Amino acid sequence: MTSTPPGAPADGAGPAIEFAGVEKTYHARGETVAAVRGLDLEIARGEFFSLLGPSGCGKTTTLRLAGGFEEPTAGEVFLDGASVTGVPASRRDVNTVFQSYALFPHMNVFDNVAFGLRRRGVPKGEVKARVGGMLDLVDLAGRERRRPAELSGGQQQRVALARALVNRPRALLLDEPLAALDLKLRQAMQVELKRIQREVGITFVYVTHDQGEALSMSDRVAVMDEGRVEQLGTPREVYERPATRFVAGFIGTSNLLGGEIAEAGPGTAVISYGPDGRIEVPVGGAAEGGKLELTVRPEKIGIGRDRPADGLCRIRGTVTEVVYLGTSTNYTVATAAGKDVVVFSQNVTSGEDVAARGDVVWLSWDPRHSYALGEPR
Repeated sequence: MTSTPPGAPADGAGPAIEFAGVEKTYHARGETVAAVRGLDLEIARGEFFSLLGPSGCGKTTTLRLAGGFEEPTAGEVFLDGASVTGVPASRRDVNTVFQSYALFPHMNVFDNVAFGLRRRGVPKGEVKARVGGMLDLVDLAGRERRRPAELSGGQQQRVALARALVNRPRALLLDEPLAALDLKLRQAMQVELKRIQREVGITFVYVTHDQGEALSMSDRVAVMDEGRVEQLGTPREVYERPATRFVAGFIGTSNLLGGEIAEAGPGTAVISYGPDGRIEVPVGGAAEGGKLELTVRPEKIGIGRDRPADGLCRIRGTVTEVVYLGTSTNYTVATAAGKDVVVFSQNVTSGEDVAARGDVVWLSWDPRHSYALGEPR
């Protein structure tokens, strides 16, 4: 099976999961706490969709609303076009993989995966075939008789995944399933999860606070904060073109700059930034004297001692920190306008650093990499 292109329903059908005006509030210590606010969201069939954000942003509550572990205070949740508001989790055609895996310690791998099928009365021969096929898919063939305690963390995660997928749900909900793994294993499992999702072709809804996970695996990402979706888009869109200051700061490293508009033209604005500094920003509706906030990613910025060519954005400053990271060197530069700017410079040669602490340098980048946060004001 193949997955649906990002954001597009399969065969003209509606979304796999839809939230329509969903609110979720809790009452604690005499206060009303809003976990999810005015959520309108569609998740396409066959899509690998991630809910990304810091702790307490509402992403896990959103997942639990889809799975039936929570009920909305207002609004409706739909699965395949049918409202499931009020329908218990056991009667929703979705399965959930939790961070803890929740495997049965007294059962071996085969019996853990077969548990749901046996409860549904699936014939013995079909159980054997389906479990065997699923263990092949998650690369656990030959380990059928092992207990969970005899498996590595990554293998336990695969058992939990196989147990959920063997029931052939319409959607799989994953609540930070890799959080307990070490970095190297987590990165390997990210590749495996995406491969498995592509092969089975069902909708995956993935909750994480790890931006790297979301960017590397997802077709689309919803970045959440304080119960709201701040931005919805492909990984490239939310990284390259953050919609808000929060998204710019949360996704990767971003330099937040701004100032008064010195020049304005059709679709562009120019900010004077300290002595000899000039930042051009593609933006509409700019007027001289207005204020504008923008972001530029550290890897888009060049650093050197010579004045940049005309047509590039440029800022002058003094290097305050140099951090060697193997593949790149990170520079922190205090600019004449009083703002620190971070630069990631790829180590393409084995020579010396481009600059040292205390050096006066020029920073430059293509104006296309200046991205305005909101409209000029």
